[in-house]
Amino acid sequence: MGKALIIGAGGVASVVVHKCCQNSAVFTEICIASRTKSKCDALKEAVEKKGTKTVVTTAQVDANSVEQLVALIEREKPDVVINVALPYQDLTIMDACLATKTDYVDTANYEPEDTAKFEYKWQWAYREKFEKAGITALLGSGFDPGVTGVFCAYAQKHYFDEIHYIDILDCNGGDHGYPFATNFNPEINIREVSAKGSYIENGEWVETEPMEIKRVYNFDQVGEKDMYLLHHEELESLALNIRGVKRIRFFMTFGQSYLTHLKCLENVGMTSIEPIVYEGKEIVPLQFLKAVLPDPASLGPRTVGKTNIGCIFQGVKDGKEKTYYIYNICDHQACYREVGSQAVSYTTGVPAMIGAMMVMTGKWKKPGVYNVEEFDPDPFMDALNEWGLPWIEDFHPTLVD
Repeated sequence: MGKALIIGAGGVASVVVHKCCQNSAVFTEICIASRTKSKCDALKEAVEKKGTKTVVTTAQVDANSVEQLVALIEREKPDVVINVALPYQDLTIMDACLATKTDYVDTANYEPEDTAKFEYKWQWAYREKFEKAGITALLGSGFDPGVTGVFCAYAQKHYFDEIHYIDILDCNGGDHGYPFATNFNPEINIREVSAKGSYIENGEWVETEPMEIKRVYNFDQVGEKDMYLLHHEELESLALNIRGVKRIRFFMTFGQSYLTHLKCLENVGMTSIEPIVYEGKEIVPLQFLKAVLPDPASLGPRTVGKTNIGCIFQGVKDGKEKTYYIYNICDHQACYREVGSQAVSYTTGVPAMIGAMMVMTGKWKKPGVYNVEEFDPDPFMDALNEWGLPWIEDFHPTLVD
């Protein structure tokens, strides 16, 4: 069918590679490219050992360099670029896709390296350029953002005339045995968690102190967990794309040990992104902390338990009030057995492959820059069941107060 260029070679990229290779009828060829070619070669070897029919090649590229990216895309001539590099690199990769008129898919929105601020304005500014070039950019095709947006579109299409309240709940009930580690890139993870929280109410952002709002929720197959209100990027696009919405909140679970460690690291300045001078060299404390923490890709073999991520909706259908909860449960050990990664990487990597498949097969293809909830959710929802992230519906859920 076609060729994908996968940029990145971390935990999520590994899942994308495995899933594209399982789906060789669509992805007949892939090229894996990253700054460290040896990581790409290791991924190629891993999937070839499993006997994939997909033709796999590798390349070295600096994703901060538009020039290098353009040269790579022109050489490889992919049908789609799947960006699973760092969020700081979204714009350079989008620039390269524009220059070469190549479709683009990512899993997380752009954030500048020097400020912990992630929002869609930078990428939405590319809408007209992508339209004129006749190419598609699909933003945020991970789990949250990503599947959560597709869940919203599905609820809107099938169950509601208007959705008034959305609560997105992200629960990781996994245990990796370390006193403190992050499940994905520590730099991104800690920036997200230590930032101020916010939610959208009546079209306006309401800001909260970090971890100020806490709720307890009993998650199917995981149990009762403390969860905290965070700022999360999909709120921004859902507020525009879901009819009648009055409030959207995002909650993520954290254990007490994680929060205690994080608070201590914050208090001593280790989570700062302001450079300091140490022994005549400039270093960023958070980047140094990342270097001493366990690599998230190494957590797979030792993580046990499950994730449970989904959306609770309250709204109206045919004049009657209605509630609906849709979620996915993912088992860390099952993910590791299948693709060698834990569930946090798996739940992001599978939707990235599906999003790329939607674009490549023409089911989600129109010129411009789009968030996942702007397309027909049904083929994506079918693919989730087929490719390892089956969903569960509950029409009488416990609500978050």
